[in-house]
Amino acid sequence: MTKVPQGFDCSFLNDEEARKILQVLERNEKLQRAEKERISKLQKTKRDIRWLQGVTGEWFEEIQRKKFCNETDVSQMLKQPLTHRLRKGMAENDPVELQTSRSKNILNQRNPTSVPSRLSFRSSFASLFSFRKSRKETSKLQSLGQTGYDGHTPSVSVRGTTLQAKIYSSPLESQPTDSATVPKPASMREGSTVPPWDGSLLEDEFFQGQTLFRVVIKSLSPKELVRIHVPKPLDRNDGTFLMRYRMYETVSKGLKIEVLYGDEHVAQSPYILKGPVYHEYCECPEEDPQAWQKTLSCPDKEPQIEKDFASFPSINLQQMLTEVPKRFGDERGAIVHYTVLNNHIYRRSLGKYTDFKMFSDEILLSLARKVLLPDLEFYVNLGDWPLEHRKVNETPGPLPIISWCGSLDSQDVILPTYDITHSTLEALRGVTNDLLSIQGNTGPSWINKTEKAFFRGRDSREERLQLVQLSKENPQLLDAGITGYFFFQEKEKELGKAKLIGFFDFFKYKYQVNVDGTVAAYRYPYLMLGDSLVLKQDSPYYEHFYMALKPWKHYIPIKRNLSDLLEKVEWAKENDEEAKKIAKEGQLTARDLLQPHRLYCYYYGVLQKYAERQLSKPEIRDGMELVPQPDDSASLCQCHRKRPLRQEL
Repeated sequence: MTKVPQGFDCSFLNDEEARKILQVLERNEKLQRAEKERISKLQKTKRDIRWLQGVTGEWFEEIQRKKFCNETDVSQMLKQPLTHRLRKGMAENDPVELQTSRSKNILNQRNPTSVPSRLSFRSSFASLFSFRKSRKETSKLQSLGQTGYDGHTPSVSVRGTTLQAKIYSSPLESQPTDSATVPKPASMREGSTVPPWDGSLLEDEFFQGQTLFRVVIKSLSPKELVRIHVPKPLDRNDGTFLMRYRMYETVSKGLKIEVLYGDEHVAQSPYILKGPVYHEYCECPEEDPQAWQKTLSCPDKEPQIEKDFASFPSINLQQMLTEVPKRFGDERGAIVHYTVLNNHIYRRSLGKYTDFKMFSDEILLSLARKVLLPDLEFYVNLGDWPLEHRKVNETPGPLPIISWCGSLDSQDVILPTYDITHSTLEALRGVTNDLLSIQGNTGPSWINKTEKAFFRGRDSREERLQLVQLSKENPQLLDAGITGYFFFQEKEKELGKAKLIGFFDFFKYKYQVNVDGTVAAYRYPYLMLGDSLVLKQDSPYYEHFYMALKPWKHYIPIKRNLSDLLEKVEWAKENDEEAKKIAKEGQLTARDLLQPHRLYCYYYGVLQKYAERQLSKPEIRDGMELVPQPDDSASLCQCHRKRPLRQEL
């Protein structure tokens, strides 16, 4: 077995983990020896110096020497640390001293931007700062906002899952530029373990090219310990960056967030988020739903919600209790029957295929930790296809089944899909392809993207097979492949099987083809958040946000049978500026529609509208069980409420 490298600590690994790691090290050692032998043989047999530099890797070493001035340890050239560090000394960083000590900075001759504490700040997974490098010099800066944000209220709480402050400013200049928008948080799931940090200040530093930014987050109270995780920023390749953070305990007085370039504040930094500020798993719901919605800047109306409930002026719970199990709850059913009572969540499964209830459970529990939910009784369809196909004028009429996908011939009430809600809740934890990380991994700039339409996916619809055939016939316009065969296994030999490719690599291509799967393709929101042009197949299926997107403004429409796909790709190539404009407009609209706080707003809006239409009081039915809140012992929760919200039934 390979000798363990000096300084390599395996003590925290079990025997199997250590063995696997050592096998990798041994394999690496063998490859290095083989590479040295290969280079030695080439040097003995070849005399072309330029050719040898290319095949031996010497060209790279030469560039590295020039760039790093022969430093053997590049890490020593970076200001320590690039990763997170805690440091003590809150007294020396008193807000007053910080303000006066930077009096020379034009940006800081004003008071720190503060989020008044009508609603406190709930920090779940991340507070998102989006700041822009700009060359404008005289635009007026606006306030960060009039209220806090998340799903809480500050005497109440505002959970900071995604504090989105867009800060438009040039870090290279001291003049204010552009504007800062109101932060819009939403809560996400916390990690389950936290290292035993000491100190009261967390600082993360990072490089963007030659530009050094620092983000400093600390409690407004010198006596409070702040445990916060700050991941690296997400560069959206348009001059804006997303800065996120996750908290691990309640902060009573609030937070001060500084976004710095060197020692200079960017835009309206420092930002004051008045407390209390809660982490994701802190069960401390806001008692005033209207205040919670105002804090998140929830829209007054959602067109899709209004359309869905137009078919249901009233909801007869007794009729639902009788009909739903008979119509949709057989052995092949995928229905979960929920009751929310006193902010507790109860459920029973109707049918065999209800494993996906974990996704509906987690978003409902997350909501219940942030805001007092209305009492209601409803049914969630966990399957792919919408279920209710009765017409409004039929007798008996349609039932308000809640689904993740709608269609033109169904009456289901639509919620954001399990895919985007789960990726939102699990961002910075178990999920890497989430709605935020996509924005920081959009590939090369527009001019450097490959001028082809791109598709990879399963064989879940026949049009996808047609797409591959078109690709074979027109490789100069289209790169399409099937990565897994299930429905049309007999076609694999004819069409071939494409290798899997990371989703971030999709955006190396200028055009993305969105073709339905079994229902609407759930990749669509992710494609829209990239900076490629989306060519969307005409479809009877839709998700909750489709109504806000318009063809030729946000995406390019293609016919259901794909007969005009190549024509549309040719148009995009010939009209590059217009194609780029449509791609950008779609991306910006998707960013707004799919922010985490908007998903929470949408969920609550559906539950609220449903509850208003119930003709009787919801009940805990036979066979229902309580869905417990998760126990996160690693995160400390101190709920600053006048009285407990919940009483066990």
